[in-house]
Amino acid sequence: MFDTIDVKVPDIGDFKDVPIIEVNVSPGGEVKADDPLIVLESDKATMEVPAPMAGKVREVLVKIGDRVGQGSLILRLENSDAPSLAQAAPAVMHQQETPEPAPSAAPGAGAPSPKPAGSPAIADFAGAHASPAVRRLARELDLDLTKLKGSGEGGRITKEDVKAALSGGSTGAGSAAAAVSGGAGIPEIPAVDFSKFGPIEEKPLVRIKRISGPFLHRSWLNIPHVTHQDESDVTEIEKYRKELDDAAKGDKKKPYRVSLLPFLMKASVATLKAFPDFNASLSPTKDSLIYKKYYNIGIAVDTPEGLVVPVIKDVDRKGVVEISRELGDISAKARDGKLSPAEMQGASFTISSLGGIGGTAFTPIVNAPEVAILGVVRARTAPVWNGTEFAPRLMLPLSLSYDHRVIDGAAAARFSRHLATLLEDVRRLVL
Repeated sequence: MFDTIDVKVPDIGDFKDVPIIEVNVSPGGEVKADDPLIVLESDKATMEVPAPMAGKVREVLVKIGDRVGQGSLILRLENSDAPSLAQAAPAVMHQQETPEPAPSAAPGAGAPSPKPAGSPAIADFAGAHASPAVRRLARELDLDLTKLKGSGEGGRITKEDVKAALSGGSTGAGSAAAAVSGGAGIPEIPAVDFSKFGPIEEKPLVRIKRISGPFLHRSWLNIPHVTHQDESDVTEIEKYRKELDDAAKGDKKKPYRVSLLPFLMKASVATLKAFPDFNASLSPTKDSLIYKKYYNIGIAVDTPEGLVVPVIKDVDRKGVVEISRELGDISAKARDGKLSPAEMQGASFTISSLGGIGGTAFTPIVNAPEVAILGVVRARTAPVWNGTEFAPRLMLPLSLSYDHRVIDGAAAARFSRHLATLLEDVRRLVL
């Protein structure tokens, strides 16, 4: 006997009315467990809804352009070996994240702001002669394919036509292309034929960079960025960290690592409490501040596909060991592309750490709508005068970027100094 299973959109966090950009199945088609059925795309993530089991598609109840949310019925699947509807395991959402906004040229930075409530639904590009890949690229870049003239066979719109539209070519793409490529009133960078000067090779940007680029650009253009530099003597806290790390690696149940990052997170929360303007956001009308009474820290994670920013919730209620375990788990999920949308939302402050790579300082892009972001690079041993002589001390550079509309230079300097002082003595973190 064939059981019919109703397949619904699983938990996708706080996202509602998310547009469908791809439907990968049709009635009568066979699917395997975890095959992508449809693809959803919000302004922060692209998410696949996979098949909960193998079977035959009996009925597809949605189409491209429809908007769905958790619990929306998308299709019916039949399988002779399928469990009953009550026993069917919910589909697990696979997604690729668009950083919230992805950190800047270093782990951490600008986050995409939500699209206005009145933004139009993503079009199906009805009548446009283009492949699914070109349609998807156009959606990512907010281009209307119906306004492009195709140069391919039979008038087919190609990727080259889309590129030409972005660069202001004759195919044109309206204001959307201008917004992506240069922004209102900003002169376009002239196109250059590099092949005239020697051999070249062109490779497409990975998906995360293609999507996050416009959001980073928007954050940079809208926020007056200033970066304050400081440093902290972490010699003593590093000794304690090593003790905890040695114990963590020897954990019999599940070994983990203890880096300096959990200490930075705890010190950041303590500093945010002392300087609440840094844990706030400008209201939509830009005439008031919204103070957040929670302390969720976004952490930039380097993955093969680009930078993503998972969020550790309620850091003020967790200890260094608990945070270390959670960081290990969520970083692994980020690298495997298995973060859920809920795990990338709700940050009130972001930390971008390049400590494992190096550098001396950098300017991370503020993770809008947050108003500040902390960047750290590799600590270095330096001679420090202690009053009688120079002694070797482990110094950690700190780079605090902030929104100058909310925070002035004096406040940023005090914030950075307070943070540096907390890191210099682990006992201060428990006060």
